Amino acid sequence: MVKKGLSVGVVGAGIGGLTAATLLLRKGFDVTVFEKEAFVGGRALSFDPSSQDLAEYRKLLSKFNMSLPFSEPDWDTILSKKLLSGYTLDLGFHAIGGGAASNINQVFSELKDHVDMLESKLGYIMEQDFNYPFLSMFDKIRILPDILRLVLSGESTMKKLDNVSMMETIERYGKGKMRLVLEVFSRVITTVNDLSRISTGETFRSLKNLLSGSNPVGYPVGGLKSISLKLADFIRQNGGIIRLNTPVKKIVVDENRVKGVLTDEGEQGFDVVVSNVLVQNLFKFVDKKSFPDSYVNNVESLTGTGSLCAYYSLDKVDPRLIGKTFLFIERGVGVEGDDAVGMIDFMTASPYSGLAPEHGFLVQSYVICTPDEAKNKEVLLRLREVLDKNLWRLIPDFRERLRWAVYPAVWHLDGVAKTIDNVKPGVKTPVNGLYLVGDCVKAPGIGVNCAVNSARMLQTML
Repeated sequence: MVKKGLSVGVVGAGIGGLTAATLLLRKGFDVTVFEKEAFVGGRALSFDPSSQDLAEYRKLLSKFNMSLPFSEPDWDTILSKKLLSGYTLDLGFHAIGGGAASNINQVFSELKDHVDMLESKLGYIMEQDFNYPFLSMFDKIRILPDILRLVLSGESTMKKLDNVSMMETIERYGKGKMRLVLEVFSRVITTVNDLSRISTGETFRSLKNLLSGSNPVGYPVGGLKSISLKLADFIRQNGGIIRLNTPVKKIVVDENRVKGVLTDEGEQGFDVVVSNVLVQNLFKFVDKKSFPDSYVNNVESLTGTGSLCAYYSLDKVDPRLIGKTFLFIERGVGVEGDDAVGMIDFMTASPYSGLAPEHGFLVQSYVICTPDEAKNKEVLLRLREVLDKNLWRLIPDFRERLRWAVYPAVWHLDGVAKTIDNVKPGVKTPVNGLYLVGDCVKAPGIGVNCAVNSARMLQTML
C-alpha cells in the first residue's frame, strides 16, 4: 500500500477508532492504534463469561461504567454449576440499526468484505399479546406517509427541528397509533425516556438511517466482537499497528497543534491524533488550556445514557419468537420521563447467532434509564421487574424455562445522549490536527452507527 506520509495516532480501539484506522489506512496514511486494554472493541465487547469469577466480571464491568446489581441464581452458583459454558455475552445491549445494510457493512463493502448479520423487524409487546411487526400494513398506509414526510425532510428542516422536543412534536402530530410510534421510537433511538429532552431533529435523522436498512435492526453473528476483530484484522494485514496494553498518558499539543502522544515508553510524534475515548475524558489527555472556555464548558456538561440490561438463558423458546426483536413501553415506572421504553431481542436466541450451546437459548434485553438511575438500586429493582414482566408477556412460563439470568447496569451506554441540552462536539476540534470519533460526537445514527459515521466523516476531512 502506497503511503502518503501523513502519520496518524488513534487513541482507543473501540468501533470508532478501529473504523477510523481502517479508512485512513485505505487512504495510504501510516496508522498506529493505542489501546489501554488487552483487547479491542471498547464498550462493544463480547467475552466468554464462563472464565470469569464474580470479582473478575465486576472488574471488567467497572472498566466500562457498569455494575452487576442482580443475577439469578447468584454468580458463584452459576459458575459452580458451569451454567455459562458455551455462552458468549456482550458487556451491554447494542442492537445495530439498519441490519445487514447498516453503516458498518457499508464500510466493509468498501473492503470487499462484510459482517454476517441476523436481522429483525420490530415487534411490540402488549398486555396480553404482541404485534409483529409493530406496524401492520393498514397502519403503514394510514400513518406512514406522515412519518416519512417528516423523516425524509432535508437537512435544513432537520436543523430547525434540532431544538424542538419530541414532546412538542407528539402533541402536534401524535394521534392514535402515530402517537405510540413516536413515543416509543424516539426513546429507543436516543436511549432517553424524557420526551422533553429528546431532539426531534436528531430523532428523525436516526430514524432515516434506521429505515434505510433491509430490516430496522441487526445483530452480528458471533456477537459484537465480530465487528471489532474483523476491523483489527484488516488494520494489521494492511500495514497498520495496534498496540494493546498501551495506555496513552497524554496527547501532546504545542501552540494549538497536535504533536503526538505520550505513553510509558515515551513520546511518539504524529501529524494527526484521533481520540476515541469518551469525550468527557478528553481533558485527562489534553490540557484544557488548549481549548476555548466555551468548548471546555460544553464538553464537561455532556451526559451519556444508561440502562439496565438482562441476559436470560432459557431451555426452550417458542419458535415464533426466535429471531425477532420486540419493543415495549412501561407506563408510570417513576423514572425520568415517567414511562420507560425497552427492547427484548430474540435474534440472539437463533441457533445461527453462535452465542449459546446446543439446546440453549440466549435472550438479551434492556430498559432505558438515566446514568444516575443506573446507579440507584431501588430504581434498578423496579426496572428488573419491568424486564421480567415483559419477557413473561411473551413467554408466560419463562420462570420454569430459566437456567440463569444476569442483569448488568450501565451508566454510559451511549457516549453522549442525543438530547436538546447535549450539544455534541464535531469531529474536528479547535486544536489543529486533533479529531474525535465515536458515539460521543455529532454524526448520524446511534451507538455503533454513530461511531462508524464519525469515522467516515473524518475520512473526508483528511
